[in-house]
Amino acid sequence: MKKMLILGAGTAGTMMSAKMRRALPADEWQITIVDQDDRHIYQPGLLFIPFDVYRARDVVKPRSRYIPPGVRFIVSPIDVIEPDDSRVRLGDGTLLHYDLLVIATGSRIVPEETEGMTDTGWQTSTFDFYTPEGAVALRNALDDFDGGRLVLNVVEMPIKCPIAPLEFVFLADWFLTVNGTRDRTEIIYATPLDGAFTKPRASEILGHMLEEKNIGLEPLFSTGSVDGEKQVIRSWDDREIGYDLLVTIPTHMGSETIENSDMGDELGFIPTHPNTLQSKGWENVFVLGDATDLPSSKAGSVAHFQGEVLENNLLRIIDGRELTEEFDGHANCFIETGFGKAALIDFNYDVEPLPGRFPVPGIGPLRLLQESEMNHWGKMAFRWIYWNMLLKGAEIPGIQSRMSMDGKWS
Repeated sequence: MKKMLILGAGTAGTMMSAKMRRALPADEWQITIVDQDDRHIYQPGLLFIPFDVYRARDVVKPRSRYIPPGVRFIVSPIDVIEPDDSRVRLGDGTLLHYDLLVIATGSRIVPEETEGMTDTGWQTSTFDFYTPEGAVALRNALDDFDGGRLVLNVVEMPIKCPIAPLEFVFLADWFLTVNGTRDRTEIIYATPLDGAFTKPRASEILGHMLEEKNIGLEPLFSTGSVDGEKQVIRSWDDREIGYDLLVTIPTHMGSETIENSDMGDELGFIPTHPNTLQSKGWENVFVLGDATDLPSSKAGSVAHFQGEVLENNLLRIIDGRELTEEFDGHANCFIETGFGKAALIDFNYDVEPLPGRFPVPGIGPLRLLQESEMNHWGKMAFRWIYWNMLLKGAEIPGIQSRMSMDGKWS
């Protein structure tokens, strides 16, 4: 019997296990998925915990609940991948051999990479919201916050869900307004980018939204250190921003397993063919989701679009056929803007976000690059879609893996 091994039971890995179990005969292929724990996190929901929209129980569930029947699930740390021998060594020394390997080990925050970040003030005046623990601690801090300077700082790119920092400051503006402390709070968005976002047109529009909400933008701020005693962040070019409450998006890196295996770049992301999702080093190794080094967003929608392409290419390599270069970097992201509204962007490697209607051209009901209440409810509905459709590898009606220009205008 041939063996397919999937490393990582997050969004990307769980979805692929469902797709491949349906696609491959159970009497010919054994599918195994491995992760270090049995805790699946709905990562888009972490953003809402600090604002009392969601609780931790809404975004954390057992991984085992979503692994499909017929797929072996192993809970274990992954020590090292030995791709030249087509095997993986687990933390207890167990060896897992494979014919095909799918790496979906994701990314992790590494706050200790920034000088001083985890020293004085960590989880008392400096917080993240990219972990359940950080999001809950930040919720408690915001409940007690009575005004001052709130700074959201992105240390460096790439990060998971690159629009989440913008969403945080928009939601903070709403939350503090409702709580009656906005008029005595200064909100600063400090980013290493030259504007509000990575794509020029969206950056301009989102920058205007920041201005309208009286949120200060500090572009080209590359964080070098955090001084928790003085409550100051410093850039590499010696600029300083003081804070009363610091919300940080720390450095992101790939899994420690990838570092141990010497398969990644300097940040631990795996060199991956941008259109086939095959690793650049080994023909029987494919990479999915945040674990890639691709210049696409590290977001659940991207993993979903990659999954359709990867399913096809895994079946093609099994049949001895040439791989298709179908993945175009497609990303589709809601941007929560506060006060019951959200925006929506849809883009890929080559085409930046454009205005229009989505997913039905001319009809919508969702608006691209514009705020609307319908977009907000689309974002809220996605949690149900995530648990009940996306993780099961199901098709989402009206959403295609390749970006369409239908309904967009420039």
